[in-house]
Amino acid sequence: MKTSIATVSLSGSLVEKLHACAAAGFDGVEVFEPDLIACEHSPEEIRALAARLGLTLDLYQPLRDLEGVADDVFADNLRRAAATFATAGRLGIDTVLVCSNVATATIDDDAVSAAQLRQIGDVAADHGVRIAFEALAWGRFVDDYRRAWRIVELADHPAVGVCLDSFHVLSRGHDPADIEQIPGAKIFYLQLADAPALQMDVLSWSRHHRLFPGEGAFDLAGFVRHVLAAGYVGPLSLEVFNDTFRQTDPDRTAVHALRSLLWLQDALHLAPIADAKPPNGFDFVEIKAEDTSEVEVLLGQLGFAPGGRHRSKPVTLWQAGSARVVLNEQQSRDEVPHVAAIGLQVPDADATSRRAADLMAPAAYRRTYASEQPFGSAVAPDGTELFWVTQPPTGTADWVNEFRDGVPAAGGPVHAVDHVNLTQPWQTTEDAVLFFTSVFGLSADDPTEVPGPTGLVRSQVLRTADGAVRIPLNVAPLAVADGSLAQHIAFACDDIVALARTARDAGLEFLSVPDNYYDYVAGRFGVDDDTVAALRELDLLYDRSPGSQGHFIHFYTRTVGSVFFEFVQRFDHYDGYGVDNAPVRLAAQRSRTRS
Repeated sequence: MKTSIATVSLSGSLVEKLHACAAAGFDGVEVFEPDLIACEHSPEEIRALAARLGLTLDLYQPLRDLEGVADDVFADNLRRAAATFATAGRLGIDTVLVCSNVATATIDDDAVSAAQLRQIGDVAADHGVRIAFEALAWGRFVDDYRRAWRIVELADHPAVGVCLDSFHVLSRGHDPADIEQIPGAKIFYLQLADAPALQMDVLSWSRHHRLFPGEGAFDLAGFVRHVLAAGYVGPLSLEVFNDTFRQTDPDRTAVHALRSLLWLQDALHLAPIADAKPPNGFDFVEIKAEDTSEVEVLLGQLGFAPGGRHRSKPVTLWQAGSARVVLNEQQSRDEVPHVAAIGLQVPDADATSRRAADLMAPAAYRRTYASEQPFGSAVAPDGTELFWVTQPPTGTADWVNEFRDGVPAAGGPVHAVDHVNLTQPWQTTEDAVLFFTSVFGLSADDPTEVPGPTGLVRSQVLRTADGAVRIPLNVAPLAVADGSLAQHIAFACDDIVALARTARDAGLEFLSVPDNYYDYVAGRFGVDDDTVAALRELDLLYDRSPGSQGHFIHFYTRTVGSVFFEFVQRFDHYDGYGVDNAPVRLAAQRSRTRS
């Protein structure tokens, strides 16, 4: 279907927004009136620019507070509407959005509103445009799309139809099924936005917290199915009010926005996008730095074996069980150790590559010689590179054999990568969630907030259903600014106490845990004295699932550059991450960086 987006969804000037939408690949745009008013170009020049960029101008909006008023007020409203219709005509736009009255309505009568819309329709028709009447969720009298449709029916004018906006319908909990009772020809326009599940006044929710499809709690696919079943044939258009998107690069946001519509069309089977095939495990995690020797020391203390040096690149491999860490020193001048890439094992690497391309995920460049195994690749919104490969039915992926002079991985407690935690810049969080869920078919857990010494850390876990791949995303702008929130790689263990003792004997410096924490653990969970003593001795942390015996023991290393390691053992189907221990970790890490 045709794709469109309201210019209010992007930052910048109207001209910048049009260029961004065209570059991303949108078919059309809605022109937000304040963007035109602040523009130095005439409507005719904007119309010509859109044509040169290959964009249609689909809607002019919004025309507010027209119906449900006394005759003297309505006379002035007709004058105002005529001026707006004239501007729309100069832009070459044939549809104008009319919102239900929120400010000046004094007459709660469908017949009055219908009669006034009919008169407005006459004026619109004289200018060669039509009006799409929309029930705002906070409308004074008309706040339900079903009532808006009743009024349009009563108006009975060819230039008067409805606009359906997913936020205004779903935020109020209105059943969208009745949309199918509206003739498709009378649905003049469709606007889409997702949103998180929040308990707040609907106006603030709308103005500050809308999201692109696939990022919130709304069933947008179900909503659009009802609209299509009614016979709607117009564009799928985004209208997203969001404080973040109003501050970020419009080119990047436009791509993010179009990816969300592609995801939605995929969910509706409206676009030929390759099927999502979720990964079945981590293949490797890559740490990049100018000098990775300090990371090598940590890995050696924790039982990892050096798997050799790459035959053509300054890259080394470290292994423990099926956990593989690649240390990359190529082209990393002045870079401190950081998580640069994640490798995934996928059922069908070619299908994943096709899907990534269909969803406009940029490919990561990596020099690969003819004799080396190629990878599918993409770059996440935060710059982390993702690579994928389909592992052979027997044996390990061929790329492991490209490393020379390694030591075979010995048996030990560490057996796999449990999760990889990525720190996100505040401006890419929603984009990252959509990227991982759409391209790789991961599901998003509900976000949580963890108190830290510099403010709340927002965390959201993206994962496969079986937990084989877990990627928590953390964002806390203040903490990131002072360096206290780092990325980390968590490894799964069979005997974490033995691992901790061996690592300590090898000289590993643990992240220090305060004694107060262990008094808290003993009181909260009723852990026996011997276990608490062992936890305290080794700086181990503990958590237990509510109402079950599932529990979790883990510890952290010191931070090297911007990365640290976590080692975890899950007991009796524990499926969490020790979230209540995160404030202890954050405080300990901050204390260390300030000492």
